[in-house]
Amino acid sequence: MKNTVAAFIFYVLSSCLVYASAGPVEIFVNQMTYEQNGYKTGILKTGSPVNRHTRFELVEKDSRKTVFSGLFQASQQVKDWSVNDWYTVADFSAFKTPGTYYLVVRFNGNVDSSYHFSIKRHALRDITIPAILKFFQHQRANSPEELGADQHVLLYGSDKRVDLRGGWCDASGDVSKYFSHLAYTNFMLPQQIPMVTWSFINTAEQLTGFLQKAGIEDTFKDEALYGADYLLRSLAEEGYFYMTLFSYFKKDPGERRVVGLLADSKTTSDYQCSWREGAGMAIAALARISKWKKNRDYTSAQYLAGAERAFAHVAINSLKYADDGKDNIIDDYCALMAASELWIATGKSIYQAEARKRATNLSKRLSSTGYFIADDKNRPFWHAADAGLPVVALVRYLDIENDVNLRKRALATIKTAIDYNLNVTAGVINPFGYARQHFSLGGIVRSGFFIPHDNESGWWWQGEDARLASLTAAMVLGGRLVYPANNEWGVQPGIVKYAFNQVSWILGKNPYGMCMMYGYGHKNIPYMASMYGHGSGEGGISNGITGKDGNPDGTGIDFKVEDNGNEWRWSEQWIPHTGWFLQAITALASREK
Repeated sequence: MKNTVAAFIFYVLSSCLVYASAGPVEIFVNQMTYEQNGYKTGILKTGSPVNRHTRFELVEKDSRKTVFSGLFQASQQVKDWSVNDWYTVADFSAFKTPGTYYLVVRFNGNVDSSYHFSIKRHALRDITIPAILKFFQHQRANSPEELGADQHVLLYGSDKRVDLRGGWCDASGDVSKYFSHLAYTNFMLPQQIPMVTWSFINTAEQLTGFLQKAGIEDTFKDEALYGADYLLRSLAEEGYFYMTLFSYFKKDPGERRVVGLLADSKTTSDYQCSWREGAGMAIAALARISKWKKNRDYTSAQYLAGAERAFAHVAINSLKYADDGKDNIIDDYCALMAASELWIATGKSIYQAEARKRATNLSKRLSSTGYFIADDKNRPFWHAADAGLPVVALVRYLDIENDVNLRKRALATIKTAIDYNLNVTAGVINPFGYARQHFSLGGIVRSGFFIPHDNESGWWWQGEDARLASLTAAMVLGGRLVYPANNEWGVQPGIVKYAFNQVSWILGKNPYGMCMMYGYGHKNIPYMASMYGHGSGEGGISNGITGKDGNPDGTGIDFKVEDNGNEWRWSEQWIPHTGWFLQAITALASREK
């Protein structure tokens, strides 16, 4: 009888507590800000599952008064990451009062609290866009050393020199300048300086009212024009763009060269850009900014003339410049962007025809599962930076396409892609709502959280914050066309949830409690120094979290700030991350008044 009573008392007491005997307790939140009317959650990490009756509290920072209380959702375990950790979601989306708060959990006589954060309408837009502008101003390759060397930089394997002043340094640890890199992989190429330029142009057009109100419209547009100047300066007389200005990681600026890049920093004279190697997005940016009728180092007429000249050249020579001599999905969406922007800028039928062809190609690349096929066989399209760009390109194309049947086909492609991303992300236990993907390894197609480390590059893998941000932009922009809703975001709740999960992951609601935007939030990656006064910049976003180091298939989870020189995989800032985050925030803000 005594044993029965004791067991009952133990059961009653334990039902009011959080089981956390194994491992530390942590509370992960978006360390910067939550949108007032958006999806707002924090996540509790414990060593054991949380009792279903456990409550969390939302506490106002200054008064320390509890303003909201709710029940935790059921605890979940992502066994691919750890068999020792449990994650439990605290959803406070129903609370909408602006202010500064933190989450509190009470158990076992202890009180655990999160970092504080704000809740405010338009907060993401108001805070992050000025920060991103500041970051890219910091990334300008405008030190005396860079300007002096780049004014007459040598072409690899030649005695010819060209003027390639301007542009942005690629990363906090790399002062090289890229249209794209990883060209030799054929399927992994990211869009770098051209995409960032297009990103600034798009935001300037979508959020003009905000930029004016914030007092940064002129400087923001100047940053877009600064990028366009570099693109046009990189256009060779022959009609191709120079792909890479490489520093070789040497302090002597005189060592800088225009190169093609292979693995392990091996360089070649293959520096002419195909569609996928930066030419498509560069043409798109130049064509679009020409409509501003604004001049900087060049005139708007020169921007447009350069875009048209490049388009004519690349249309003939792209397959010659591509490493495998074949078009793939990256050529399709980059050429689609180029053709769409030129069609919008000029109304010419040649660009209409190319845009329609490339949009059709993308529609034909859909697999039965819903993901895109990258090649002419069965390789799934996965991308560490530009996963959302196929949909973003189709959305831009639909800004001008009026043919009913062609619109219907493009919309069906967007819908299939959105359905796929929602389904693959929800297909496993996923308390953070982290965007998942399909890839192939050893000829077997599988899905996972992170890109495979065994891939065409032979060495390159890193955090995927740009991928998350690009998908956020794609899901919101595409969702407004195929899953519209009468709310602040213009899309159905499932897409709102998906989008805010990616943004909050980047801003601190992740298993390492790390805010990836440097200089903001409470816990940042350590400062990374670089040459010519560069290095980590406030407002810049780091690579982020990866699969476990040593796992070829990208399973597990990892994040390091020290790794004998390899910590760049996680901690280095990279301009595609911040450029795409700008588009994620622009998409989420573009319906705001």
